[in-house]
Amino acid sequence: MAELAVRELPLFPLPDVVLFPQEVLPLHIFEPRYRMLLRTVMAEDRRFGVVRWDPQKRRMADVGCCAEVIHCQTQEDDRSNIVTMGQQRFRVLDIVREAPFRVALVSWIEDSAEAEPTEVRDLAEEVRQALRDVVELTAKLVGKPAQLPSDLPDLPRELSFWIGSHLGGPVADHQQALLEITDTAERLRQEFQLLDHTRRQLAARTVLKDTFQPQ
Repeated sequence: MAELAVRELPLFPLPDVVLFPQEVLPLHIFEPRYRMLLRTVMAEDRRFGVVRWDPQKRRMADVGCCAEVIHCQTQEDDRSNIVTMGQQRFRVLDIVREAPFRVALVSWIEDSAEAEPTEVRDLAEEVRQALRDVVELTAKLVGKPAQLPSDLPDLPRELSFWIGSHLGGPVADHQQALLEITDTAERLRQEFQLLDHTRRQLAARTVLKDTFQPQ
């Protein structure tokens, strides 16, 4: 059944959390309003919107990602531990209700069609190589073996979402910007710049470590 272009969606704003499609997000539900949200979505299609709340600017992002509940365990005190998976991205058009939990009118957003599939595949391979280098250099610096996960996505769009979701450090601003991009090639280009910068820093630290390593 085709998705309607616009629908109402309950929202779960989370401080500096950016959910990407096909990524898993476990949550502990304890606030009364979100317990009510969970009961509501479990009785319907098990989906709600995860949107980043910026604690510094005290505002909610305009673009989020729909989360589908794939596992729910409710305790006797009505608190729940749930596991969700990111689905489609959406843009908030309007807030239609604030209580007992926030509900928005949203429109689904997708990446535009790839104009040059070969270029996108080449970009994806450059990103994948930069990621390999970052993992290998990090492993060398910390002295522990590491490797890329075996389930790293092959398709460029899915790879770009995986990279965005697994950026390290306080990177919510970067993640939100990547989530909002609707061009796979552009998302990959920005991710390559981030990974290449990290790769260069790690390479420099590795040279220093090797130089001053006790003989």
